[in-house]
Amino acid sequence: MGARDLVAGLSVAGLMFPEAVAYAGIAGLAPQHALAAAIAGCLAYSVFGRSRFAIVSPTSSSAAILAATIAALPGSAADKLVLVTLMVAIVGLLFIAAGMLRLGNLAGFISRPVLRGFAFGLAITIIVKQLPLITGIGAPGGNIGEQLLALASTFQQWHSTSVTVGCTALVALLALRRYPFLPGAFIVLCAGIAFTKLFALEAHGVALVGSISMSLTWPTFSSVKWAQIRELLPYTFPLVLILFAESWGTIRSLSLRHGEPVSANRELCALGVANLASAMVQGMPVGAGFSAGSASEAAGADSRLTAVVAGLGLMLIIILGGGLVEALPEPVLAAVVIAALTHALDPRPLLRLFRLKHDIVIALAAAFGVIIFGVVNGIVVAVVLSLAALLRKLSTPYVAALGRVGKGHDFVDVARHPDASPIAGVAIWRPAQPLFFANADAILTETAARIARAPGATSVIVSLEESFDLDSTALDALLEFDTLIRSQGRRLQYARMHDRVRDLIGLAEPSVLAHVSYSVDDAVNALLADQGDQK
Repeated sequence: MGARDLVAGLSVAGLMFPEAVAYAGIAGLAPQHALAAAIAGCLAYSVFGRSRFAIVSPTSSSAAILAATIAALPGSAADKLVLVTLMVAIVGLLFIAAGMLRLGNLAGFISRPVLRGFAFGLAITIIVKQLPLITGIGAPGGNIGEQLLALASTFQQWHSTSVTVGCTALVALLALRRYPFLPGAFIVLCAGIAFTKLFALEAHGVALVGSISMSLTWPTFSSVKWAQIRELLPYTFPLVLILFAESWGTIRSLSLRHGEPVSANRELCALGVANLASAMVQGMPVGAGFSAGSASEAAGADSRLTAVVAGLGLMLIIILGGGLVEALPEPVLAAVVIAALTHALDPRPLLRLFRLKHDIVIALAAAFGVIIFGVVNGIVVAVVLSLAALLRKLSTPYVAALGRVGKGHDFVDVARHPDASPIAGVAIWRPAQPLFFANADAILTETAARIARAPGATSVIVSLEESFDLDSTALDALLEFDTLIRSQGRRLQYARMHDRVRDLIGLAEPSVLAHVSYSVDDAVNALLADQGDQK
């Protein structure tokens, strides 16, 4: 074990401890469920995962989803704990199944702008829920707007000492970020405990965390009914999707930054094992969070032993300092959560989308979806928005007219390249999207309409370079298009047709293959030669 892994692991353990306690509070669980999950997640991932920076532990998003799940489940606290443990195990099994089925690329179905918007909205939601701990008043119910209004209306009742402690801790946490090699959250945590001891903060009305017990009892699953499991599923699938999107985004970005290869399917399996390990100790769902991963990178992690040291270091902190945690002020814990989420409030990614004039609407819609409709419904909004954006892009017909660049073999969109020249008597078209069942009719109908508006072009070339494969609907649309154009007395040639498309057409209508060229230039030469023969 290298010295850098040791230092990095201990630094991360100092961050994980207050974050785990805070995330347990967000979920409405006792702290031991988050602490045990963090230890089990780190140790399990270090064996099966591949990223040297990933720290697999409870995350803010999983805690928020778990809170919504627990609030919706019927029964006593003990019954809910059994179902939560079962839910974490199901999450682990779903991760492993997805990895075995090689579904790692499904994370891409939540676009990055939507994920950023979701994270932005989730950060605002969680931060607002931490404000009552800093202000020292009871947590108001209702949505985010109602909570903010309630906080503002009770301004005169805010507990000044709690506000001072919380704001001081938050400023210290943000200032310590300038020194990434220092475990800032752990330092602030220790300072908060020390201030409680020195100045008797509890006597001044500051709420404390209280004692943390690591005792765990194995739940009894015999009383669980299938109907209860069905109630878990609407929350489990969104949890898996968001956990993987968040974890894979963190793992991939950190690995790309350092040129290290990682496999989405391998990481799915590793996250699955980590969640199964967490379920075995009655822990919360775990994933590779951005704040812990960034702390590991900043501290100079050399290998996956950093995660091992972090897990064992967290265990050591619990053993040696668990009794002191009861003196931790709740405003300090709330400040730790807020500081951990400030990266998600960075407006620069959204401003970049605004400058690019792309995807800003869906990013903001995802953010407001979480804020207005809640975490779980916000996930549904995010997924629907991602799929809607994909379908809109794929189904919007754009057909480019191609022309030759100079006297070479290159053909480009004449609308974007004024120096490109059309070929006399030959119209060349290229659909800008892959043809599939939802857009083939619209795109080929648009192509046929544009051909009809060019009566001087007796020869037509259609470049299919964007379509790697065709489904049966797109195939039928293409063959109908072929019949239509030829019925108009025009010669039709295809270019850049992929092998899988050739194979499919060969089975459906082999005669079309006689009019297929490998390149646009070959197709032009074939049609010009045919025109010459007819003369």
